[in-house]
Amino acid sequence: MYKRVVLKLSGEALAAGKGFGVDAVRVHEIAAEIAEVHAQGVEIAIVVGGGNFFRGVAEQAKAMDRVSADNMGMLATVINALAVQDAIEKQGLHCRVMTAIEMNQVAEPYIRRRAIRHLEKGRIVIFAAGTGNPYFSTDTAASLRAMEIKADVLLKATKVEGIYNADPVVTKDAVKFEQITYMEILRLGLKVMDTTAVSLCKDNNLPMIIFNMNQPGNIRRVIAGEKVGSLVTA
Repeated sequence: MYKRVVLKLSGEALAAGKGFGVDAVRVHEIAAEIAEVHAQGVEIAIVVGGGNFFRGVAEQAKAMDRVSADNMGMLATVINALAVQDAIEKQGLHCRVMTAIEMNQVAEPYIRRRAIRHLEKGRIVIFAAGTGNPYFSTDTAASLRAMEIKADVLLKATKVEGIYNADPVVTKDAVKFEQITYMEILRLGLKVMDTTAVSLCKDNNLPMIIFNMNQPGNIRRVIAGEKVGSLVTA
């Protein structure tokens, strides 16, 4: 169904409910799913969040300068990227981490043409350090990178089944949207991803699928075109 995809993984997904740090078992489960999809010839780029270590807008950073806090958050994503890279390489695949903040001893700097070349050669690419700029979330980074590498779709892995009109954890009769437009997300004020990322996807006609990462096999199902999660269109 899709030839080139960007998968957005939150830091919380890597923590597997522990709240802090990286759960080795969960990371290897995710890597195994990614390897399964890669074996079908799909070019995969991954954007990782850093909320399992530090988040610039969280309570832990409330007394900090926003720029310093966001820089710490971006560095946290690099830790996650290296953990995911290691797990993917344990699956026997080639994987590259590219960072928006240069740290040559740890990872490659993000260069768009090099990233595309990695994908064409069958390597998995992990984009770390967000956009490299404060005030921009990793959701925005995922949208931006998806546009830059000309991905067919942005896949946002979450802990719920898709987009609802209310928080399904709090509201038992929340209604799930099978399909919704970016404009409706903005109009209804749904907290799917930040408005900068939504606007970016809307303006550039990038489709996005939000699905439950905790259901084994969902990444494969989404890429195969099965009706999983919620589809967002421009």
